[in-house]
Amino acid sequence: MKQSFSGKVVWITGASSGIGEALVKAFAKQGTKIILTARREQELQRVQKEAGLTNENSFIFPLDLYHMEGFSEAVGKVKQRFGAIDILICNAGIAQRFSVIESTMEVNRQIMELNFFSVIALTKSVLPGMLEKKSGRIVVISSVMGKIGMPGSSMYCASKHALQGFFDSLRAEVYKDNIGVIVICPGYIKTNVSVNAVTAQGDAHGKMDKGQEHGMSPDKCAAGILKAVAKGKDEFFIGGKELLAVRFSRLFPRSFLSVVKRVVSKRNMK
Repeated sequence: MKQSFSGKVVWITGASSGIGEALVKAFAKQGTKIILTARREQELQRVQKEAGLTNENSFIFPLDLYHMEGFSEAVGKVKQRFGAIDILICNAGIAQRFSVIESTMEVNRQIMELNFFSVIALTKSVLPGMLEKKSGRIVVISSVMGKIGMPGSSMYCASKHALQGFFDSLRAEVYKDNIGVIVICPGYIKTNVSVNAVTAQGDAHGKMDKGQEHGMSPDKCAAGILKAVAKGKDEFFIGGKELLAVRFSRLFPRSFLSVVKRVVSKRNMK
């Protein structure tokens, strides 16, 4: 049965840019109450204004997701403002641009803390309220790389694979309580994910990859995600031809590995 979003309380992390920003604007048109979370309060205010939201139907809630010890208090503040949380969208994350041999454990842990552990911690903080009212929807923005491995993205892929396993398990645990769990696997979306990706030294990559540059618009991506959530899907892939890589890797693993090797060779020749 298709779900209506009107009057629902939606909490979106990573709401200051990219897919998160587009989701705020898409949900705003559905008559929802929205909690906008990211670190940059000024950018959240911009998104709120551009989405046509007010302080009556939205809540600017800056939060550093690395500080997981404060999540229970954060959930309390959200509930105090709008009551029960109907939909949690875990969108915040960070990509990488470095090889395994270049990596440091410090940067590896930084990626895993944000992409995986913060998502788990926030979900566990919100979940009791959903269990109590026997309803809710948890939406996790993963990636096509949660299904395949690619050179230069080992920890990013690992974090997204970990999300897939965790939330597949959670879905099986809470379906009887009328709580849905959907994992979104975007391909190339035209955001600054590659620009903001970390290098081996922890600095910003500072360049937009060709995949993102020619990728699907965030608005189109957000529209697709809303439809998938409304239909109650468990998993949803969105993007372009790059999505074929998932099926190709499953059906022809050795051929897929050969393609990946050629990608690495071309990079090393530059």
